[in-house]
Amino acid sequence: MPLDTSADTPAPLRQISQLIDGYIGRLGAVWVEAEVASLTRRQGICFLTLRDLIAKISIDATCHVSVLDASRAPITEGSRVVVHAKPTFYAPRGTLALDLREIRPQGEGELLAQLERRKQLLAAEGLFDPRLKKSLPVLPRGIGLITGKGSAAERDVLQNAQLRWPDVRFVVRHALMQGNGSAGDVMKAIAELSGDGSVDLIVIARGGGSIEDLLPFSDEALIRAVHACRIPVVSAIGHEPDTPILDLVADLRASTPTDAAKRIVPDVREELANVAMMRERASLAIRSLVGRELRGLQDIRSRPVLANPTTLVDAQQSVVTDWRDRARRSTTHRLDRAGDEIGHHLARVRALSPLATLERGYAVAQLTDGTVVRSIEQVPDGTDLTVRVVDGTIVTQTRTTHPVPTTNLPQEGDHD
Repeated sequence: MPLDTSADTPAPLRQISQLIDGYIGRLGAVWVEAEVASLTRRQGICFLTLRDLIAKISIDATCHVSVLDASRAPITEGSRVVVHAKPTFYAPRGTLALDLREIRPQGEGELLAQLERRKQLLAAEGLFDPRLKKSLPVLPRGIGLITGKGSAAERDVLQNAQLRWPDVRFVVRHALMQGNGSAGDVMKAIAELSGDGSVDLIVIARGGGSIEDLLPFSDEALIRAVHACRIPVVSAIGHEPDTPILDLVADLRASTPTDAAKRIVPDVREELANVAMMRERASLAIRSLVGRELRGLQDIRSRPVLANPTTLVDAQQSVVTDWRDRARRSTTHRLDRAGDEIGHHLARVRALSPLATLERGYAVAQLTDGTVVRSIEQVPDGTDLTVRVVDGTIVTQTRTTHPVPTTNLPQEGDHD
C-alpha cells in the first residue's frame, strides 16, 4: 500500500528504509546477465561490481570465494557472466547489493571453460609431459612451415630466418588458419612434412586473433597429430597472451612468428662472433699453457742440480775418494801388521831352524840311510857317514870313536 505522508506528517527515514528492505526482501533470487567491472578477494569473501552490458548501470555484489572458484572458467575483470543472486538492502547505509549464489561464464568465458576441460583431459593422458619434448636441431637441413598463403606470419618467419641464416631452406605448406577446415588442413600439412626426409623441423605459424579465430589450434585431433609427429614441432600462434592448446603439446612454443624465426636458426653473426671469441680464448689458453710450461722449465733449470749437473757427481766422487783412501789406509795398515807378524814368525822359525844351529858352527852326522847319529855306538869303525854343515855335506868314514867322560857332561840341576 502507498505510504500516506505530507509535509506536515513526514515519515521517518528509518521507516522508509524498513519499507525498502521489505520490498526488496520479497523479491526472490533472480538470474542476472552482466559484466564484471571489478573483483576483489578479502578474507574468504569476494566483492564484485557488476555492470550492465549496454546501459551505464552498475551494482555491488558479494559472494563466498567458493562460489567464484566453482566457476567452470576463471572469472576476471571484464568477464561476461550470468549470476544467480538474491537482492539485498543494507539499511544502515541504504545501499543495494546482490548476494551471489552461482556464477556462470558466458560467451568467451564459456568457450574458455570448454578449452580448460579439454586441456585437463589431454594433460591427464600425458600429452604435455615435458619429458616427451624433442630437442630442436641446432642447424636444420630443412624447415617445414605451415601457415596461411601470403600471410604476415609467413613473411615474418621467412624474412627473419633468412636474415639470421641466409642459407636456411624452407619447405612451405599453405593451409587454412581459421575456420572449420583449418585443423584438417594443418594435420594434412604435418603428415606431408613429417614424411619428407629433408625436413628436420616443422613450424606452425599464424598471426593473432580472437579466441574463436584461434580455436582450430586447440582441436583435439590436431593436438594428437602434433604429439605423434616424429620430428620437432614449433608453435607460433598469435601473440604473447594467446595460448591455444597447441602451445602445450608442441616441442617449443614461440610467442610470435618473428620469435619463432629467431629460435629455429642461429644468428650467423653471433655464431661468427662466438667462433672468433672461442678462437681467441683457445689462443689465450694455449699461450698461457706454453708460458706456464716455459716458466716451469726455467724454474727447473735454475735449480742447482741442473744449473751444475756435476754437483751430485762431485759430491759422490768426494765420498768415493774418502772411502777409497780409508780403504787404502786400512789395507796398508793391515798389510803392515801382517808383515810384522810374518817377520816375527820368520825370526822364530829361523831361530828354531837347524840351519841356524849349523851357522853357529855345529854339524849333523847321518848314516847313509839318513839316520841322525846320536851316539858313538851307532858308528863302529869304518862306518860311512854324511856330515851336514851350513853350506853343504861331507862324506867321510869313521876310523875310531872316543866316548866323552861323564864328568864333562852337564848334570841335572847344574847352572851356568
